[in-house]
Amino acid sequence: MKTILSVLTALAMLGAAIAPAQAADDTKVKAATRQVDRGAQKIGDGKVGEGAADMAKGIGKTVVEGAKFSGENIKEFFSRLFSS
Repeated sequence: MKTILSVLTALAMLGAAIAPAQAADDTKVKAATRQVDRGAQKIGDGKVGEGAADMAKGIGKTVVEGAKFSGENIKEFFSRLFSS
């Protein structure tokens, strides 16, 4: 059983490496991360309330969009794995 699992894992990794790369779109994750950066800069400029609000919103968006992005990557991986 362990050998079969090892072989299947190796084949999956090989298939993922050979398959044409179609990266999931990470623009929303990057935009949310930039919102966190802007909030931190506002805090540094003395606009603590406004900066903290931007940071909190940005962190929430980063978590949500990061989860969506990770889900897309996992979905792409398994669709490539089982389409071969």
